[in-house]
Amino acid sequence: MPITGSIDKAVDRALELNINTFQIFTRSPRGWKYPPIPDEVAEAFKKKVKENGFKGIASHMPYLPNLASPDPEIYKKSVDSLIEEIKRANLLKLEFIVLHLGSHMGKGIEHGRRRVAEAVLKALSTEESEAVILLENMAGQKNSVGSSFEDISKILDEIGDRKKVNVCFDTCHAYAAGYDLASPKAVENTLKLFDEIIGIKRLKLIHLNDSKGGLGSRLDRHEFIGKGFIGKKGFKAIVNHPKLKELPMILETPVSNYKEYAKDLEVIRKLIEG
Repeated sequence: MPITGSIDKAVDRALELNINTFQIFTRSPRGWKYPPIPDEVAEAFKKKVKENGFKGIASHMPYLPNLASPDPEIYKKSVDSLIEEIKRANLLKLEFIVLHLGSHMGKGIEHGRRRVAEAVLKALSTEESEAVILLENMAGQKNSVGSSFEDISKILDEIGDRKKVNVCFDTCHAYAAGYDLASPKAVENTLKLFDEIIGIKRLKLIHLNDSKGGLGSRLDRHEFIGKGFIGKKGFKAIVNHPKLKELPMILETPVSNYKEYAKDLEVIRKLIEG
């Protein structure tokens, strides 16, 4: 939900769509600078959330931070940005903070994984987080960290905090990285693999996005639900799966205006059984 005008306006927009959870950027996603959140705005946000019964609200880190970066200056700015996001999430009483894990910039996957783990540990040691930090799986772009379940598992093992750091699963990213989700059997197989490598209990939130790229394409290109390679059969299996159906699910399909999400919401709701 956009925060244009004031962060609490995101709640009003969510109410227009008749949804019970949502995700926001607490600041511009494409810059390093940000204004503080006024206390009165934070109070208005929390009041509206409580009065309307919203649950599982997440913030998403901006796109510029790279927690896997080998560049000392970028890395420090990225860790500082995560610390700031924790402060903002605490102020708004958000439940989750979603992280893109970034790029190792050619330094190798082990270096990248270590940098991400160290960044999260540094941030948590600097600012106590009330929100759970979620590592989001990536689509497998060149030098990316976190496109494989093994990557995420190793980072989680190094961080160690099972209560404060878990996983956000993006369907488009998973499919692009080679994890099939296009049929009930494929969904079952992928979730079984996730459980074996990471543990299904560590999955706390789902990004529902169809994929413009084919299986294993490594293209981070979101598509409208049912219009991409995952398709309606895949999403029907996802939203009705007993291990997933109670989790918060966030649409990040390529709309130009938040009101356009109504179309994807209608598609998803028709797929939900019972």
